[in-house]
Amino acid sequence: MTAGQYNGDADTGVDVDAARPRGGRLPRRERRAQLLDSALEVFVAQGYHAAAMDDIAERAGVSKPVLYQHFPGKLDLYLALLDASCDQIIANTRAALESTHDNKLRVEATMNVFYDYVASDTGAFKLVFESDLTSEPAVREHVERVTSETAAMVAEVIHEDTGLPDQASRLLAVSLVGMAQVSARFWLTEAGGIDRGDAAALVAGLAWRGIAGYPLSDET
Repeated sequence: MTAGQYNGDADTGVDVDAARPRGGRLPRRERRAQLLDSALEVFVAQGYHAAAMDDIAERAGVSKPVLYQHFPGKLDLYLALLDASCDQIIANTRAALESTHDNKLRVEATMNVFYDYVASDTGAFKLVFESDLTSEPAVREHVERVTSETAAMVAEVIHEDTGLPDQASRLLAVSLVGMAQVSARFWLTEAGGIDRGDAAALVAGLAWRGIAGYPLSDET
């Protein structure tokens, strides 16, 4: 069902503009998902500061009271989107690391997580990596969680396979994650002539040549 077919909300019963075509109602969970999708489009297009709750409600085809029933304010809505985006990156990184015991393939799979993320048509990466609201502590905490949690997982693998101390493993892991984030964003804006898969493979090769120089623990 499209936003333009909506004429009410299952949990509030509030009608939208009478000019909109009439249609069915959505359960609360589906309505929340629809509102998040609409909010993502508005935030990506306009940024946090320029976006208005009116814009988001209009995009979703609901009235503002319906929107506020689900999200008390614009920041709450933005943080909900950040949660979903951060969880996606972290979960995909975990899956990449667990997909194989071959460390070279692990590096390639992890690099692809970030390239796939920035290449997504939703543009959700802008909320995480290019937010115009990083001065807000709650937003900054969410954004930093991506680096800290993905790096922690990578550091664990490095520590187990090299025998390096925890802090050294952590430093290398943060460097690898930073390489993935920055290079993926650069590829999207400045090196779009390179195929996504080729770009990820290039940077994964660079990362592997560096990290492979540290011997496995059973060789130290």
